[in-house]
Amino acid sequence: MSVRTRVLAAAAALALSAALPTAATATAEPSAADAPGTLLSASPTSFHPLPLQPTNTDAWHINYRSTTAKGAANTVSGTVIVPKDGRKGPRPLVTYAVGTVGMGDQCAPSAGFPYGTTVEATLINAVVQRGWAVAVTDYEGLGTPGDHTYTVGRAEGQAVLDAARAAMKLPASQTGLTPDSPVGIMGYSQGGQASSWAAELHDSYAPELNVKGTATGGVPADLMEVAKFNDGNLGAGLILMAAAGHDTAYPELKLDSYLNQQGKAYVDFMRKNCVAINAISAPFKRISEVTTTNPLESPAWQAKLAASRLGTHAPDHPVYLYHGGLDELIPYKMGTQLRADWCARGAKVQWRSHPLLEHIGGVTVGAFPAMDWLGDRFAGRPATGNC
Repeated sequence: MSVRTRVLAAAAALALSAALPTAATATAEPSAADAPGTLLSASPTSFHPLPLQPTNTDAWHINYRSTTAKGAANTVSGTVIVPKDGRKGPRPLVTYAVGTVGMGDQCAPSAGFPYGTTVEATLINAVVQRGWAVAVTDYEGLGTPGDHTYTVGRAEGQAVLDAARAAMKLPASQTGLTPDSPVGIMGYSQGGQASSWAAELHDSYAPELNVKGTATGGVPADLMEVAKFNDGNLGAGLILMAAAGHDTAYPELKLDSYLNQQGKAYVDFMRKNCVAINAISAPFKRISEVTTTNPLESPAWQAKLAASRLGTHAPDHPVYLYHGGLDELIPYKMGTQLRADWCARGAKVQWRSHPLLEHIGGVTVGAFPAMDWLGDRFAGRPATGNC
């Protein structure tokens, strides 16, 4: 590297550091004056889809102001990834919601990106390779103080939208992002719930975002039905994680008062660990085996789980919705019902069934047609829908 090149590189780095709030100089606690999506801190990080796999990208770990399910200000962390391709903007931005990673801080997507251990990083890299910027939320309570509000739909959707807002507050000269940048929302499984909630909330919560479309799959649209489906089945551990997530968001639910000693031990374990361990820690358990009283029979629990139900409000932009016909965790009929609910409310929905795919297969196979669909929206091609 020549002396001139080194000087220019150093100058660029200094200019970037001067333009960004950093973890050392900016508080990570929101004030009452901070609007949702306020960038509280940003620091350079690295993005690796797999261990040691290089990418020609810039990346920042961010903390930003978002909103809890109860409407209070909170701080959420995440990552913004931008290809180094010289594009000045307005560059498209995908705000990407990952599927279930677990409940411990070490499970957060931002914690794994520098080491190539984040599960969906290869798919995120496929998004970046299209020349799009990506904002990946860690969700509430992953990578920040407090427990993760797993499957609490409103909190997730707001975190997804606020990640996009925060990404646009990074220097446009470095990201190519401007207020006019077209925005896509994408996610599968828990990320399908989060992205679908972001789609439903867009018009009321973040209408200034130039959202062109949402691509969402494997969506747990009705948590009560998901719980019934998984009680005693493969996804039994996910029920306990969802219960813990809702108890965090709504402490008045008092989950511990419903659990027996075994149930308390399971929940405590799950709050500290990642999905690879959590998923095998309580397979095929029945709710009756870990509780003294079934919380799903409580009106208070029923009301809070119903508050996370999707399909009650039409997204104000086109949606690509997909589901695997052999999904063993989120029943296929949940996808068809969400399609019917959105269509009945006037949404423009492009439905895609993958008849031979189970839940995990839907993550990868379903993602690439979803990206193609988002690409058409970014290119200004009209969405048709097949309601």
